[in-house]
Amino acid sequence: MAEADGATAAPRPDLDPDDVTWIEPPVCPECGSLVRICPTNYDRWVSLAMVELPAKDVPEPFRWRLTRLPAPSPISTDIVAVRVRGIDPLPGDPVVPAHRMMCVPEWGEP
Repeated sequence: MAEADGATAAPRPDLDPDDVTWIEPPVCPECGSLVRICPTNYDRWVSLAMVELPAKDVPEPFRWRLTRLPAPSPISTDIVAVRVRGIDPLPGDPVVPAHRMMCVPEWGEP
């Protein structure tokens, strides 16, 4: 299921709370653009684009939504990526595309 969804990204590294060094945002090794690496609702990780697009502009296999996990406290604790399935969103509903849909590899010098 994870491979079919494209949820094959490496998890974010565990960070030391006492480490104050700068952390660079993750980038795609293929195209060099920024990516959002999110856990999925089935314990895998997926690379998502940094922007939301209307559902009509994103093919069905690449549609994701970010949702907050419920927690006992009123403050949401974390965000997970959930594949949009079952009920199709309206054409104008915002979805987050998988990065692999937008990835254009950099070409080397001829």
